[in-house]
Amino acid sequence: MGIVKIDDDLHEEVRRASTVMCRSINAQAEFWIKIGMLAEANPTLSCNEIMKMQLAEARIRVAETLVA
Repeated sequence: MGIVKIDDDLHEEVRRASTVMCRSINAQAEFWIKIGMLAEANPTLSCNEIMKMQLAEARIRVAETLVA
């Protein structure tokens, strides 16, 4: 484990997002880093597609719902 220096404003964004997403600040930053890396490696996939791919790899079945 290491220490990553980030801009204070970005840290504040991570802190606020972590509250909404019920994650620690570190877990939120790690999540964004992972999704960002996957997005760069798979530029044709949307964020939703990346999330579905990750959930499938973890063998988590998610019911799809339609919003009218």
